[in-house]
Amino acid sequence: MEGKQQQPQPEELPPPGLAVPAGSEEGGKDAAGGGALGRPLGPTPSQSRFQVDLVAEGAGRPPEESRKASGGGGTAGKGSEEAKGRFRVNFVDPSAGDESPGEPGGGSSEGGNVSFQNGGDTVLSEGSLHSGGHHHYYYDTHTNTYYLRTFGHNTMDAVPRIDHYRHTAADLGEKLIRPSLAELHDELDKEPFEDGYANGEEGTPAGEAAATYTPDSKGVVKFGWIKGVLVRCMLNIWGVMLFIRLSWIVGQAGIGLSVVVIGMATVVTTITGLSTSAIATNGFVRGGGAYYLISRSLGPEFGGAIGLIFAFANAVAVAMYVVGFAETVVELLKENGTLMVDEMNDIRIIGAITVVVLLGISVAGMEWEAKAQIVLLVILILAIGDFIIGTFIPLDSKKPKGFFGYKAEIFMENFGPDFRDEETFFSVFAIFFPAATGILAGANISGDLADPQSAIPKGTLLAILITTLVYAGIAVSVGSCVVRDATGNINNTIVTELTNCTTAACKLNYDFSSCETGCHYGLMNNFQVMSMVSGFAPLISAGIFSATLSSALASLVSAPKIFQALCKDNIYPAFQMFGKGYGKNNEPLRGYLLTFLIALGFILIAELNVIAPIISNFFLASYALINFSVFHASLAKSPGWRPAFKYYNMWISLVGAILCCIVMFVINWWAALLTYVIVLGLYIYVTYKKPDVNWGSSTQALTYLNALQHSIRLSGVEDHVKNFRPQCLIMTGPPNARPALLHLVHAFTKNVGLMICGHVHMGPRRQAMKELSTDLAKYQRWLIKNKMKAFYAPVHAEDLRDGGQYLMQAAGLGRMRPNTLVVGFKKNWRQSDMRDVETYINLFHDAFDVQYGVVVIRLKEGLDISHLQGQEELLSSQEKSPCTKDVIVKVDYSKKSETDTSIVFAPSSSERTPTPHKDSKSPSSPLNLADQRLLDASTQFQKKQGKSNIDVWWLFDDGGLTLLIPYLITTKKKWKDCKIRVFIGGKINRIDHDRRAMATLLSKFRIDFSDIMVLGDINTKPKKENIAAFEEMIEPFRLHEDDKEQEIADKMKEDEPWRITDNELELYKTKTYRQIRLNELLKEHSSTANIIVMSLPVARKGAVSSALYMAWLEALSKDLPPILLVRGNHQSVLTFYS
Repeated sequence: MEGKQQQPQPEELPPPGLAVPAGSEEGGKDAAGGGALGRPLGPTPSQSRFQVDLVAEGAGRPPEESRKASGGGGTAGKGSEEAKGRFRVNFVDPSAGDESPGEPGGGSSEGGNVSFQNGGDTVLSEGSLHSGGHHHYYYDTHTNTYYLRTFGHNTMDAVPRIDHYRHTAADLGEKLIRPSLAELHDELDKEPFEDGYANGEEGTPAGEAAATYTPDSKGVVKFGWIKGVLVRCMLNIWGVMLFIRLSWIVGQAGIGLSVVVIGMATVVTTITGLSTSAIATNGFVRGGGAYYLISRSLGPEFGGAIGLIFAFANAVAVAMYVVGFAETVVELLKENGTLMVDEMNDIRIIGAITVVVLLGISVAGMEWEAKAQIVLLVILILAIGDFIIGTFIPLDSKKPKGFFGYKAEIFMENFGPDFRDEETFFSVFAIFFPAATGILAGANISGDLADPQSAIPKGTLLAILITTLVYAGIAVSVGSCVVRDATGNINNTIVTELTNCTTAACKLNYDFSSCETGCHYGLMNNFQVMSMVSGFAPLISAGIFSATLSSALASLVSAPKIFQALCKDNIYPAFQMFGKGYGKNNEPLRGYLLTFLIALGFILIAELNVIAPIISNFFLASYALINFSVFHASLAKSPGWRPAFKYYNMWISLVGAILCCIVMFVINWWAALLTYVIVLGLYIYVTYKKPDVNWGSSTQALTYLNALQHSIRLSGVEDHVKNFRPQCLIMTGPPNARPALLHLVHAFTKNVGLMICGHVHMGPRRQAMKELSTDLAKYQRWLIKNKMKAFYAPVHAEDLRDGGQYLMQAAGLGRMRPNTLVVGFKKNWRQSDMRDVETYINLFHDAFDVQYGVVVIRLKEGLDISHLQGQEELLSSQEKSPCTKDVIVKVDYSKKSETDTSIVFAPSSSERTPTPHKDSKSPSSPLNLADQRLLDASTQFQKKQGKSNIDVWWLFDDGGLTLLIPYLITTKKKWKDCKIRVFIGGKINRIDHDRRAMATLLSKFRIDFSDIMVLGDINTKPKKENIAAFEEMIEPFRLHEDDKEQEIADKMKEDEPWRITDNELELYKTKTYRQIRLNELLKEHSSTANIIVMSLPVARKGAVSSALYMAWLEALSKDLPPILLVRGNHQSVLTFYS
């Protein structure tokens, strides 16, 4: 492998027919090559790199470059045509060269190279010829060792490996694209699918380009679990509390309750630590800490809310810690009488200088920041050691100040509580709890950890253990050595022994009884007890500096990292500029600057007593959500939830989340309420904005689980007439092709029943299958974007009738199945091929066969606007072209386009050719009048309907669907001003009786109506001109068997079953006249209605020809406002029983 190896070129591959089947020993010549005779058997599969590169279309290089790339020995490639859809499979032997396989010029980078045509079968590679050294080696795969060694490398099928599962933006290595199913399975002469990513993997359009890119990993600083997590967490948890407030807490609560306080805080942090470990080990963790963990578990809504307040809390925490440091410095200055201005301004000056220095350390890079943290930790540990040593050296000079060394009397006296100044157990707990926070310091820089999955659990939990032991140890030791009150006066020693001593100090010969009026020493009065007890007091001051600065530094680093991750996800578009990273470590310099400014602002305010509880609550809110995330993910039972860290329990996590919420109120009730309001506000904002991200959150998983469980539960319930809902299967074709149909049906199914948009793809199966998968995502997105509560269901079938049958039989789930077929009226039926009309009418028969109701919707302008959409696209594409000449738009419909193949009632191809437009450069080319009307009609149901009528012609009892649909329409906001008028048939001599009977029925059904009209003249013979027009319409479709010989007539009827026979026409004359007459009555009574709902006439299967039935529907519904012809399945859908 020392020299570059020739790449086999496409011309040298044998034809696919000669390919040796995968799995045979001739599966490929030895591609590992390179002097292997004198070497060990070669790499193990884990060392080998098997790379499948998709050679993108248009990737062909000029022959000269191609020759150079292949070491000069290869023949030229054929360019982009050859490259289309081919895979290159590289087997690289890492032992062959020292340089990494990905590096240019690496001895192994052009390893062995086997090229495959798109068949999935193995093809032979060129003999591995190596120009390195003086020998040319030629290998045969008959040797067993090599054959076993290359399993999976001599076939196009890929062996399992990690690189196939990476995201395209992976930091750790390349994403390799495994061969798609189409490449392995499709016929050889076809092109493979040009598919992207399946199953919602995150991918970019430039996936292939990203796949071959490996980031330069040199110079990137990654930390292990000690330096990255343990040190960071310990420094953040040990804060100023340890040195300044812990002794006071022991004084107030006593040793016993102090340990309980520490224990309670530890319980909350430990549960959160376990939950953090579980989430952190459930897959690769990127930068962003708590935000990343929560957003990828609970989704962007909670993640976005917490990310923002957590980043802000960290930024303000910087100010809090820096002011703590500045206060200590100012105390020292005051003792020495060297104040610069006055106390408050000195704090501001020192705080501002400190935060600038910290910013400098942070911006210098993570490595410097980590070094600073180590130094600070050493100082902190020395300070703690200094205190522990001091407790064993009781000096007489310290006794008046209350320090006597370890004494059982002091321990007993200090064991119980002694709350003063209105302090309570919970107020003391609220003061201590912020000292236990900081457990996420390691997780917050998850992006800078070498192995966050193992580092976060180990480091966080060990840090909690160590810090808790230290807190408890110091609490016990300080409580055993120092009395609560001391005067500090050396003259308070007791010379004569008192017999009635009650206090420990008295028993130790000191009289501090004067302290009832107020003293300055002892646990209760002196915050600097630890300095007093310690062996070397300045070291405690150094410890305080170290604790404050390290916490400030950790927060200063955490805030920008979290904010950067938040901005990169583009949840708040306004902040996107802060997502930019600089340098090898992708440092968020803009984020550092923002954090610095926020911190500086709060330092200058210098009033942190108000801000401190809010910050604590922000931290607690994120802890609560981390715990809740684990509970939620476990509850959702998502197969993707399988943390490597097993020591968690969903119920303990839930308890942890509840505890966090309780502690928030314990610390400060108004701050807790404020936190809830802010989180809720941000949650609502992100939910409203709906960021276009899909992280496979547990919210999705739980939604699925709930839907599944409810669907199964629903299946066990029998249908009841009171719960009947129209569940519609609408034959829309592409949903955006017939907006009017969609909006009208949506008016009575929205939030009431199921709505499925059926789309039958016809034409070549392979093409249709490809369209099926792309359309499914495209049109479901379109429905959601247009606020349609509907599902999209595409199928492939030989013809429309088969597709309709498939959908009617298989669409839906359990009880959530369609029960009503909705189709548009086939407006152009007279110009169409009558076989299409036969198919269309057969859909109705099929629907009735499977007990469906049928609704036919007709608009006089038509429904299908797909040809206008196509026109708009054509015009817009030509507007972009530089051509300034007049353009005639021509659309070739000879190829079956999706709109043509899948449409139930589309106009025929001849009608659908768009009208030519001149001057396509003008942005709004005028449509012809018919098209303009069609466009207007297609949007009419999206507008608010005024005060007008919905006319219901309930001529035949179909179970009540004809009445239920208009009632449901009037319940919607856009239709609420419309009144229902009911028309029924009746006899002239009993009109009043029929009206009263119908009014009684409607009132029992509790359906409001404005009027009932009884039509006594339905059976009157229609006008002559209308009968003549009907006969003229059906003339082309008649058989006229009486004028033909019997044999010819029979043959014709067999070939063209849709033809209308004379016998049939005579038999159904009355029914024919009724349809014509009804049309006259409709024009007379309902020409001004907003919408007409009418009983659909039923034609007996096999008796009424398709042409006659179509003619009836045409005669009945022509020249009218929008009309719905409805026929239920003759089972009751209304009831008046409660």
